[in-house]
Amino acid sequence: MNLKLYAHPFSSYCQKVLIALYENDIPFEWRMLSSEQPEIYAEFAAMWPIQRFPLLTDGKQQIIESSIIIEHLELHYPGPVSLLPANARDALEVRKLDRFFDCYVSTAQGKIVFDALRPEHERDARGVRDAREMLDTAYAWLDKHLEGREWAAGAGFSMADCSAAPALFYADWTHRIDPSFAHLIAYRKRLLARPSFARAVDEARPYRPLFPLGAPDRD
Repeated sequence: MNLKLYAHPFSSYCQKVLIALYENDIPFEWRMLSSEQPEIYAEFAAMWPIQRFPLLTDGKQQIIESSIIIEHLELHYPGPVSLLPANARDALEVRKLDRFFDCYVSTAQGKIVFDALRPEHERDARGVRDAREMLDTAYAWLDKHLEGREWAAGAGFSMADCSAAPALFYADWTHRIDPSFAHLIAYRKRLLARPSFARAVDEARPYRPLFPLGAPDRD
């Protein structure tokens, strides 16, 4: 098997890549990164000293960063679901929304979660407050953007939605989406109903106790 994915199922960026793999039923070998398998983590760290996952290997190639991994899959392992449109203008819109979810939803959500993992004396109250304000701003923008849309970048499911699904999943756990944002809440529900993301969510269920803020009893 050419493709090996070094990842953990509870990671949002790993789920982003898993969605792309599952959408087109692309075969790959799981290389689970966990304390129970230190030899796999050592293998991963030797290839990628930054040690941020996921990492995809394709033969001798090593592909880092979730968006680049998805673009690699789109280029070399195309399937019935095209996650990046052939039209350059449409593809630019997908990339824009992909970056929005990564930079303004996932990053802000991660700031709050990682702060909770720190010792009390090292916590950054101002940074957490700023992150929550960023999420509120992002939610408001997305709610307007999603009005009349099924998916983030238009009619078709795309890389932008691969990014959105885990980002909004965990963001709503971390900083609840206000009920007034009806378009955004409906979109999150559509993402959860997508079979590829539903599979990723189910695979991550055993790891919910790891969520430092306390995983709510809901998806």
